[in-house]
Amino acid sequence: MTIKEAQEQVDNWIKIYGVRYFDVLTNMAVLTEEVGEVARVIARKYGEQSEKSEDKNNELGEELADVLWVIICLANQTGIDLTEEFQENIRKKTNRDNARHKSNPKLL
Repeated sequence: MTIKEAQEQVDNWIKIYGVRYFDVLTNMAVLTEEVGEVARVIARKYGEQSEKSEDKNNELGEELADVLWVIICLANQTGIDLTEEFQENIRKKTNRDNARHKSNPKLL
């Protein structure tokens, strides 16, 4: 699936099942909540924090997909083409960082 296809699929789902997009501020709050759930899984499964019994079934992939869903919703409702923006982001990072990380002794 391409990013464009993902944006179209989310938009279709919203139109069929979701009634409408939540407003941008609500989606920003939902995104923050979802990122917190990603942090919770990472802290417990990969970090040093103890897992609670209710955390045992939480999966990182599922939580990352929830974050991606809300990011796509925000892009759709604000008219952003994520394919175009992501390609530009890669170009920017490549131009800016093409030697920076290779010369970082902390990464060698």
